[in-house]
Amino acid sequence: MRQLITTAFLSLDGVVEAPGGEPGYRNSGWTFKDVAFLPEAYELKAQEQEDSTAMLLGRVSYEAFAPVWPTMTEEFPRYNAMPKHVVSTTLQESDLVDDWGEITILRSLDDVAALKETDGGPITVHGSAMLNRALADAGLVDRYHLLVFPTLLGAGKRLFSETDKDAQRLALIDSATYANGVQKLVYDVVR
Repeated sequence: MRQLITTAFLSLDGVVEAPGGEPGYRNSGWTFKDVAFLPEAYELKAQEQEDSTAMLLGRVSYEAFAPVWPTMTEEFPRYNAMPKHVVSTTLQESDLVDDWGEITILRSLDDVAALKETDGGPITVHGSAMLNRALADAGLVDRYHLLVFPTLLGAGKRLFSETDKDAQRLALIDSATYANGVQKLVYDVVR
């Protein structure tokens, strides 16, 4: 079974919305504001790009990334080359860009579960707050790669749902704290 990894920039109060400057959110670009850039704090992101064999996105994140990431050939060479899967009930084949490699539309969480059963390596979920919450609630997430920023944002899309469910235990497998206050937290989901 392929491992499904949620990767996220996360504020200390759990917000994941618009970390890179996506429009429409009051605190857009919060990962760049008041937090010094330290390359070592982002080594996890480079490792993800090397280890991932496919990318999973929700429709909203796909629509934000698809016009931009294909042009970032130096920053995202492996992400741009790997297969992408977009979970959406509304996106049509005609909506897909044609310069970002192989893109498949998945219509349900059952389709995601079936994808996990295929041959191949890790699948990383980028952005996609609503999708991440649904995947976690359905028990499909295997690992979390979190870069937690020393920032409180209040309102905004959150990584974790507020669904009333049984507790889900996580096992910390890697962590680091950087001089700029960012924390790397890597958790496996305990089943």
